[in-house]
Amino acid sequence: MRALVALPLLILAACGAAHSQTTPLPAGTKADRLLVDKSDRLLIAYAGDREIVRYTNIRFGDAPQGHKRFEGDERTPEGEYRITGRNPKSAYHLSLRISYPNAADRAYAKARGRSPGGDIFIHGQPNGSTGPAIARDWTDGCIALSNREIKQLWDIVPDGIPITINP
Repeated sequence: MRALVALPLLILAACGAAHSQTTPLPAGTKADRLLVDKSDRLLIAYAGDREIVRYTNIRFGDAPQGHKRFEGDERTPEGEYRITGRNPKSAYHLSLRISYPNAADRAYAKARGRSPGGDIFIHGQPNGSTGPAIARDWTDGCIALSNREIKQLWDIVPDGIPITINP
């Protein structure tokens, strides 16, 4: 009888574990654009019109709603940007640079006598952290993934591709 009770629990545990893992992609897979939906907490990579990978439960800055306007506001930008570089030795597990601030972001901040900030990345968890990904908004405006997710994204995202970040 104990085995019959334990079996459904084992099945549920296995489903939960499988859900948290990234799905392997074919060798040579490359994205040509990224879409982030802040309200649904999604990051989707596309090749042409085909979705190639989707990450859910992504994390943002401590103030996740609204467009980043100024340095220190802890918001994640919204709008059209590009992936402009990568840092394998960042303070977080890998990081892909987002081209924030753009000309409009700089002009808005300058007109108000403020700095727009910068150094916005898609990255993994803090180096040295163990266990599951941080389960709350915690960055200073970046987009955070699990270490496994950022490794996969790192491998499929070439520099220069566009990223759209929607509210």
